[in-house]
Amino acid sequence: MFSGIIKEVGQILELTEASGDRRLTIGFTSGSFGPLTIGGSVAVNGCCLTATGCGQDQFTADVSAATLTVTTFGRLAVGARVNLEAPMRLGDFLDGHVVTGHIDGVGQVVSMSPAGGSTKLRIELPAGLSRYVARKGSIAVDGVSLTVNAIQERYFDVNIIPHTRAATIMDEYRPGSTVNIEVDIIARYLERLGQRDADSGISMEFLRRHGYASND
Repeated sequence: MFSGIIKEVGQILELTEASGDRRLTIGFTSGSFGPLTIGGSVAVNGCCLTATGCGQDQFTADVSAATLTVTTFGRLAVGARVNLEAPMRLGDFLDGHVVTGHIDGVGQVVSMSPAGGSTKLRIELPAGLSRYVARKGSIAVDGVSLTVNAIQERYFDVNIIPHTRAATIMDEYRPGSTVNIEVDIIARYLERLGQRDADSGISMEFLRRHGYASND
């Protein structure tokens, strides 16, 4: 489990293909990240991976063919920078929101514009995900916990403050950049609750009326 607060930006040092899967070797420099252990979890651009090898300043992780189809990992090359977050420990502060590391799909940056000292990003969602995104709700973009400022059809807007741009890979975004998206897990459970417990009065219409689901 993660919080969406990025601790370190790493770099892909090596890529190895094997039977449709991909092995990543990722380097990092910050002493605030880790320590990592073999078999432990780490979020790479928001995707929960298992460390299969660990060193003082690098680790390896395997990415399955299934994960490659729903993330940006298939587009990454040696030298690419990636957001890193170690898993939360019991008793840690939850500064962002609950992030599982299970990517729902790949979005695309549509536009970037100044908004005071911040940058407004407009991101296009994959088909079928807009129903889980609500204004002032939470969303994880490449593992970064963000607040949704607006949602319209398949697009949502977020504001990126200068600190977030400096501490993550978001300063490298350009229109057309692809990003990993994880919607708020609460929306997933609410939908499931509405599907199974219609007799209790909880339905998709109930969720829409109270702001937990959109009309998309």
